[in-house]
Amino acid sequence: MSSETAVSLAGARRALEAATPAGAAGHRPVAGSVHSWDLSTGVDGPGIRFVPFLAGCPLACLYCHNPDTWKMRDGKRVLAGDLVAEAAKYQAFIRAAGGGATLSGGEPLLQPVFAGELLHRFKHELGLHTALDTSGYLGARATDALLRDTDLVLLDIKSWDPALYKRLTGRHLRPTLDFARRLARLDKEVWVRFVLVPGLTDDPANIEGVASFAASLGNVSRVDVLPFHKLGAAKWERLGLDFTLRDTPIPTAPEVAAARGIFAEHGLSAV
Repeated sequence: MSSETAVSLAGARRALEAATPAGAAGHRPVAGSVHSWDLSTGVDGPGIRFVPFLAGCPLACLYCHNPDTWKMRDGKRVLAGDLVAEAAKYQAFIRAAGGGATLSGGEPLLQPVFAGELLHRFKHELGLHTALDTSGYLGARATDALLRDTDLVLLDIKSWDPALYKRLTGRHLRPTLDFARRLARLDKEVWVRFVLVPGLTDDPANIEGVASFAASLGNVSRVDVLPFHKLGAAKWERLGLDFTLRDTPIPTAPEVAAARGIFAEHGLSAV
């Protein structure tokens, strides 16, 4: 099933929830903007995952493979209950496979009320392991309640060099680091994600900085070193955007192994 899968919603359920007063039956008619949803394996948390891609992102990463998720207005308005009902169709299969639900995007914390509602209902109604895929830039919007309903945070630390981070994303690094420290204080499990881009993020000193910081937190159970790819280049072109990394090479297997080795030297499990 592709991440372009249309969000299939039951009209009768939509009408019923929209007509239900806030707080009735313990639910609120919370809606948000959703780009699509998918079922994934391995890259969005443990096991088989139900993954809603929320629309809207404050970053504009040079290597983003889903630039079509950047704007909230381009998503579909979806009631939380409809998305939970969609996940419920796969509930038994997901639980048997040791999986769960992961909120991705875009940036889920651009819609913190909607994200919090989904995480709460995935966890408490469906009994699913929950994960939040975030850059951490909007970490201050994550309430303590939202984080209590989150079992795992997939935290993208795109660079240790603040100037390079700004060049890559258009934003500042500090909010991500502040959020990472907050998650450490809460002892919330984190998988760090680091995209290896030749000529940009692959400087050993840059990787060393991310690795040292991640190791210092004490709550990072895994690091995903993700090789840069160009699978989203066609989307950039279709949207009339300039994909400036079109000539950037894909990292070789030895380069990826070397990056993983730096994380491993700091006692981190890198894959």
